[in-house]
This record gives sequence, structure tokens and C-alpha cells, in this order.
Amino acid sequence: MTIAPDQTLMFAEAAEASVAVARQAVVQAEARAALVAALRRYSPRAVATLARGSSDNAATVARYLIETHLQLLTSSVAPSVASVYDAAPDYDGVLMLAISQSGRSPDLIAAAEAAKERGARLVSLINDDTAPLAKMADTYLPLAAGPERSVAATKTFIASVAALLHLIADWSADEALIAALAELPAQLDRACRLDWTAALEPLRSAPNLYVVARGPAFGIAQEMALKIKETCGFHAEAFSAAEVRHGPMAIVEQGFHVLLLGQDDESRDSVADLAPQFAARGAVVLHAGIGDAPGIRLPALDAHPVVQPLLLVQSFYRLANALAVARGRDPDRPPFLAKVTETV
Repeated sequence: MTIAPDQTLMFAEAAEASVAVARQAVVQAEARAALVAALRRYSPRAVATLARGSSDNAATVARYLIETHLQLLTSSVAPSVASVYDAAPDYDGVLMLAISQSGRSPDLIAAAEAAKERGARLVSLINDDTAPLAKMADTYLPLAAGPERSVAATKTFIASVAALLHLIADWSADEALIAALAELPAQLDRACRLDWTAALEPLRSAPNLYVVARGPAFGIAQEMALKIKETCGFHAEAFSAAEVRHGPMAIVEQGFHVLLLGQDDESRDSVADLAPQFAARGAVVLHAGIGDAPGIRLPALDAHPVVQPLLLVQSFYRLANALAVARGRDPDRPPFLAKVTETV
């Protein structure tokens, strides 16, 4: 039996992202305000992020913004340092941001425990109030996305990024970003309705895809590549617009598929400049957020440049869902995957 694209859990749950983000802003407000006040007193020397999968992609978005908005060195933690090797660096004066849908993965819990023992201040962004990773936090910021039953995370990813954006905007006192985030639920609703079906036929039989971006959009590119692998069953890989010009460009030839993502900041031109280079090699070029360029232009909304990449992934989720169905797959139940991955 073939499932209709608009009947999947992935379709329905992605569409709930705007409501989840609006709810989250209210639910988190008091805890986030107290945390920001504490962070200004605490003045951490660095930030560590702790996450896996889609949550780690959200952390990549945050890393760029923490380093540009707050000028704080930010690094992703390898959970296996604690869970496998029973070790931990000195976390004195470090803020750890633990991001997880379930908050129950043993390796994340072990890494968070080790970090706290070594001096870290732990802030957990979790979608389950009862999770161990939520309960052990110095500050818990609920994602408030509501239950997500599809294996492919959609609204929880968007909620994770939204929570991080709110924290960074408030902490850095970026009034323009704070104002933009007030409009985020309405913009997510609009982005969900944008038509990306022009990409459906080019990708229906594609064996591979590069998703290329730069700056905060790179974490979004990672998320898109992950979702293509999870739901559509073919190889996809994310690259920075700077890195793809080196070794990865060597395998791009006739019929290779590329998706370019941009936002209206200093990185936009470096992404846009790649479109004619890929096209000259015979690649099938798809792009969003870079204006007029060779290839298939996918619609994108005008917004604050920090918000734009998040709107792109909201539009993309509907495409990924439809593409999975078109390729004969069930996006809600990818083979060999489970909703909660309990790695050690």
C-alpha cells in the first residue's frame, strides 16, 4: 500500500513546528530570563555543546552564532570521551549546552555527569520533562515541541534551534534578532506552505546529493543531508561552501546533484559563486536563498539572516517527506532506525 505524502506523521509533525515554537517561547520565558541573568554574572570562558544526530546539527547552528554574537569559543563534545574512555577535560568556567529529544541516551548522560563533576554549568534543552538529562541540569529549558512519533525529527529540530536562537538573542541583547524571533512562528507557518516540488523530479532517482551552505546555515545543511539519508535512502552529505571547493569537488560531474543554501549575510556570495561552477561540471543545481543563479531556484522567505536558514529547513521537510514517498519509502519508519538511539 502506498501512503499519501500528506498522510504521514512526518508531514503532520513538521507542520506543528510553528505552534511548538510559539508555545516554547511562553514556557521557557521565566527560566531563560533567569539563565541569561546568571550567565552575565557567571561569564563563562567557553561553551561546550553535547548532542547527537539532529540535535547536534542544531548545536552547529548555535556554535556559529555564539562565536559571532558573544565571541565565546564553542566546541562540540565527543560523548565517548566520558562514556567509553572514562575521561573528561577541565570544565571549570565552561557552559555546557546539552540538546536532546529524549534526554535518555546513556552516553549523553555520562558525558553530562562527567562535565558537571569537572566544573561545568549544565543547561539542558530536552523535549521530555521527565528525562534524566533534564532533571540533572542546573537549568532546564523545555523544548515544548509535544510528542513526536515519526522517527524523522522535524518539529523537535526546529524547536531546538529556536530555543538556542532565543537564548543567544537574549544573552547578547540583540534587539533586532529578538524582534525577528517574535515573528518566527508566523514565518514558520508561511515557510511550511512554500512549494519546493520543483526539486521532486530531479531528486526522485538521484543517487547522491551535496548540501552546501556556510555560517549558521551549515548546521541546517547537515540536517537536510541527514534527513535525505534517513527518509529517502540515498547518500547525501553536507559541506561548507569553503570546504567543498577542495577534495569534494573532484567527484562532481554530469548528473551529480547539489543543493545550495544561503542567507543574507557576509557568507551569501561565497555560496552563490558555487552555482555556476557546479553547473559547468554538469551538476543538477538546486538552490534556495541565494537569489538568481544557474539551476532550479526554490522559494525562500525574506527574514533576519539568522532566522532564514531555519525557515529553509521548514520548507525542506515537506519536500523530503514527499520525496521519500515518491521513492517508495515510509518516512515515518526508516529501516534499521529507532526514535530513541541509546548509544553508550
